[in-house]
Amino acid sequence: MMMAMQQQLDFIAYIQRMLVEGDFSATYKFALLHALADVCVEQPMMYEASELNIDLAKLAEKLIELYWHHAVPFSSAHSGESALLKQNSGAQSKVIAVLYECQQNNIRSLRQLKLSPYWHTTYKAALDTLKTGPLWRLQILAKQEECFLYPHIKGKSYITLNAGIAACFRRFYDLVVYLAKNAWLQKIQSIKHNQALIGPKSQLHDFLFGFDRTALNKAKPVLVEIQKGQCFYCQKPLTSAIEVDHFIPFARYANDLGHNFVAAHRSCNNSKRDFLAAQLHRERWQDQNLDCHSQLLTDELTRYFHCDVDKSLAVSNWAYQVASSNGAKLWLAKDRFELAGSKNVQQLDLVAQTNHLYDS
Repeated sequence: MMMAMQQQLDFIAYIQRMLVEGDFSATYKFALLHALADVCVEQPMMYEASELNIDLAKLAEKLIELYWHHAVPFSSAHSGESALLKQNSGAQSKVIAVLYECQQNNIRSLRQLKLSPYWHTTYKAALDTLKTGPLWRLQILAKQEECFLYPHIKGKSYITLNAGIAACFRRFYDLVVYLAKNAWLQKIQSIKHNQALIGPKSQLHDFLFGFDRTALNKAKPVLVEIQKGQCFYCQKPLTSAIEVDHFIPFARYANDLGHNFVAAHRSCNNSKRDFLAAQLHRERWQDQNLDCHSQLLTDELTRYFHCDVDKSLAVSNWAYQVASSNGAKLWLAKDRFELAGSKNVQQLDLVAQTNHLYDS
């Protein structure tokens, strides 16, 4: 136990040092760090001391997913212009250029891209970029190799995370992704070419890392159907104020998985916010989306979202495992919570708590 705790502290310290002491001339290393974290939480449960083999093919696909939205021209409210943001100080990155070309040829989703003739070129660009750049440079700190995450063994089709590192990525996923995104954002803002376009204030974070709310509407009809017109959370009839909610909150796992959506009242969705839902909701979600209606959701949503039952289950297991380890509160209903891993529901009067804070 003490060894695991020490490794977790060492892991956090290493990530901090990486972002300070690393040489980030482009954004690829931030994307790779994000991709490694994603892959770790998408795996089934593992022992804390386990190593983890990660195929380079999977990392290349992750890079494509992460850069997909970045290949859309940024419309500046500051200058009124629209242009691609640069990801480095030199020429436009190869991955962005290839993805932009795909989108100019009416490729509108990652699913469509994978089925198109452009996929091979795009995948090769991402894989070549990975091999020639960030994979072997991510762990160079202050000009020295420090292979804390994985050994630098070239010539293989995979990397192997050192023992316990995958567990650290799972344990601190939120922190790693937050740090990677913010460093990525700062890098883009620091590039001179981008500064005139971005201006002093912008919605750059939402543009780069947000989700397409209009795309979520594609999931609404099938969700309302399988939920028999009832809100997933309160089980009351859905009215006109219907929203599609990420069951595992987007703030916790920033990827759209087709089996992770539920239809809910706006009031329930707003109350749940970025909390994980209580265990009874989790059990109902698993029964509804992963067991009873998994194939229907795949058939209806695979054109718009990545649909993978096993990945959705693995992400759910990871999220609730971390919540249990942290003693987090799970959302049950408005102003009602339960402790993760506990059957005891804690009802919280949030207004009273807020008043108490102000009174003190």
